[in-house]
Amino acid sequence: MNMSHADSDHNVDLKSLDSDAFNLAQMGYSQEMKRNYTWFSLLGVGFSLTNSWWGISAALITGINSGGPLQIVYGLIFFALISTCVGISLSELASALPNAGGQYFWANELAPRRYANFASYLTGWFAWAGSIFTSASVALATASAGVGCWQLSHPEFVIHPWHVFVGYIVINCFAFVWNCYAKWLPIIAQVSLFTSLISFFVILVTVPAKAPTHQDAKFVFAYFVNNTGWSANGIAFIVGLINTNYAFACLDCATHLAEEVTRPEKMVPIAIMGTVAIGFVTSWFYSIAIFFSISNLTDLFNTPTLVPILQLFYQALGSTAGAIVLESLFMATGIWCLVASHTWQSRLCWSFARDGGLPASKFLSHVDRRLDVPLRAHFVSCVIVSILGCLYLGSYTAFNSMVTACIVLLYISYAIPVVCLLIKGRNNIRHGPFWLGPVGLFANIVLLLWTCFTLIMYSFPFVKPVAAGNMNYVSAVYGIVVIIILADWFVRGKRGYRGQETRHEEAGAHLTAGEIVPDGKVA
Repeated sequence: MNMSHADSDHNVDLKSLDSDAFNLAQMGYSQEMKRNYTWFSLLGVGFSLTNSWWGISAALITGINSGGPLQIVYGLIFFALISTCVGISLSELASALPNAGGQYFWANELAPRRYANFASYLTGWFAWAGSIFTSASVALATASAGVGCWQLSHPEFVIHPWHVFVGYIVINCFAFVWNCYAKWLPIIAQVSLFTSLISFFVILVTVPAKAPTHQDAKFVFAYFVNNTGWSANGIAFIVGLINTNYAFACLDCATHLAEEVTRPEKMVPIAIMGTVAIGFVTSWFYSIAIFFSISNLTDLFNTPTLVPILQLFYQALGSTAGAIVLESLFMATGIWCLVASHTWQSRLCWSFARDGGLPASKFLSHVDRRLDVPLRAHFVSCVIVSILGCLYLGSYTAFNSMVTACIVLLYISYAIPVVCLLIKGRNNIRHGPFWLGPVGLFANIVLLLWTCFTLIMYSFPFVKPVAAGNMNYVSAVYGIVVIIILADWFVRGKRGYRGQETRHEEAGAHLTAGEIVPDGKVA
């Protein structure tokens, strides 16, 4: 909670603050949650959410229909480079301005004063909306895997959307429970990291070893598929990039735990860049291994399980039980991924609400002192995720639209503070320990260009001819999100948002220059 609401009598014992809490107080905030995370558990949360090899498996249907093995193998290399630039941009800002608000806080600090509040407001809404769609996509992919396993073991069973929806709700509720107690979360993050890496290793070894036949190198590295209906292979390839882009989404996760880890100016960049590095290594070798092991690519397109990676496991092992065991590893990783996504979205909601960024901000900015979590923000976010699951009842391509919204809305939320940084001047802010100078500038430019590209090209239909059931509804999502943001801004936010000026005034009222220095020492 901000300093104006943290204590009704404004009594803040500054002499008792450590350096991290003191730096937070200088930004206009009080330390509300304990710093339970280490750099390793922070990396665990970051990688558990991004989980690149899992993302490739979850969105495989898009990739293999829109480019095949070639698209994914080379797409991962391309996105490792793009994501390195994104990671550098986020890490520089997180190192210079470590705050749980992440990109919305950076936008507020860096934008010209006249536009600071609105820029921050837009960023916060886009970031939170992106996190909600991320959770929805992870829950849907995990639920689809579970229903697919049932269909594989019961061939007469025909999957209907409501089957997946029920699984979606169950998994979302299960993940909700694990985020209700703060002391669990660092341990869960480490368990999640090991679950993902062990699952990756088991699948990486088992599938190629048991596959009855193996494809040649030309199939893996040079075979292009276009089942989209687009006559232009270039458009088909671009549409398929959503699969590999999804494998590197949500890199800002660690920034929103900056107030729950010591020395966040160093730990958050380690978590972000470590996520990119581990993500590329695991996803690239994973993709090569599974593509060498495919027996019949057509069966993956037309599988009655509706889960191509499950069909691939079945082809390779020739065993229903074996395929379900490997898919269970995918599901276990997905559940922990969803737990990490819930952690992320709840921190975004809570931190944005404490500055008045959301309706019912006073309610949402509350931190449960007994559980040490923003329980109300967590609950409301999860309810919205549950409601979004209804989209799948109307469209089988809802998953693709969720993935696209997750990717693009988050890119926009990264782009706004980067634009503000470039306008202000990269050398006109205090640099953190992670600062790469000209390399950082290049990374900023790449991020901005790629954001513009995805906003336009990822709005194209996934397949042609276009019908109501296979339409890309992400443009409608953008429209609805923008309408909600603007309506809330003019009705409530424009007057009630706690922006740059208010925070600086409150911080100045509590911190008199020269009287208090970090670690509670008196100057």
